[in-house]
Amino acid sequence: MMPSNDPHIRYSIDQSVCIIQIARPQKKNALTHTMYKALADGLKEADADSAVKVILLRGTQDCFTSGNDVNDFVATQERSTERPSVQFMKALANLRKPLIAAVNGLGIGIGTTMLMHCDLVYAAQDSFLQLPFTRLGLCPEAGSSFLAPNIMGHQRASELLLLGERFSASKAKEYGLVNEVLDAQQVFPYALEKAHTLAALPSEAVQTSKHLLKRNQNGPLEETISLELVNFARLLQSPEAQGIVQAFLARKSS
Repeated sequence: MMPSNDPHIRYSIDQSVCIIQIARPQKKNALTHTMYKALADGLKEADADSAVKVILLRGTQDCFTSGNDVNDFVATQERSTERPSVQFMKALANLRKPLIAAVNGLGIGIGTTMLMHCDLVYAAQDSFLQLPFTRLGLCPEAGSSFLAPNIMGHQRASELLLLGERFSASKAKEYGLVNEVLDAQQVFPYALEKAHTLAALPSEAVQTSKHLLKRNQNGPLEETISLELVNFARLLQSPEAQGIVQAFLARKSS
């Protein structure tokens, strides 16, 4: 694979497993537009590389990702082209190969919604997740308003997406979003072991099985992502959302 174009997104190959790591611990792995671009490029390149059988997403030992870097998000509101964050969402939705996530620490916003696109998710006992969109005056993104009810049912999805409260890895497992909850030190080794197990299986059989499992999602998921983006952009301009963003930036600068 080509090297990453962002120093905070790292690609590595372990046998037939492509590991894509978010590594910006000093900012709680908050994502910038160039990090999103590197994530999208890494997923697409790994999916096209015949030597890669499985893709593994991870953060650092203490954090998966705290979501968008707000300063960067405000400064790079591109309207004329497809934003890198959208490229990343679509890359997740269109992957042919199995995608595994190893989650340590916090996973906020996209740090939780991306897990809904993964085929296997392993999380640390002390990690927590959050879908805080309504608390920011916004709506769900990355197809989560479609995927969450399909994964966990309407009431549970509503609890997480409407109330926007933090929830534990144990609750995420109970709700069907996480496969196993492990000690923090075990998460990445265990996820990598499962990735190697998948990679050792006949790749055409694995990819065909993934396609069959997700065949009913493709059209509705793409439509949902587009509809979410329209409403997200509309709500972002609301007085409530603008006030929350400005209050956040003021706290950061004080």
